[in-house]
Amino acid sequence: MEAKVGDELLVHGRTVGHHDRHAKIIEVLGRNGQPPYRVRFEDDGKECLVSPGPDAVVQHRDAVGG
Repeated sequence: MEAKVGDELLVHGRTVGHHDRHAKIIEVLGRNGQPPYRVRFEDDGKECLVSPGPDAVVQHRDAVGG
């Protein structure tokens, strides 16, 4: 997984009743775009540090129109 500041992280809901979550990547802490990432979630505005698992995908800024 590789990301840049401004890309989006989509974390898929893993169980029934849990929705997908979208977050903006605000800081890349790993080398060469690798995790961990500091993100801000769109639904509640909370920021946290994440090391995405297989249930997440990076949507690059160029591909999401930003």
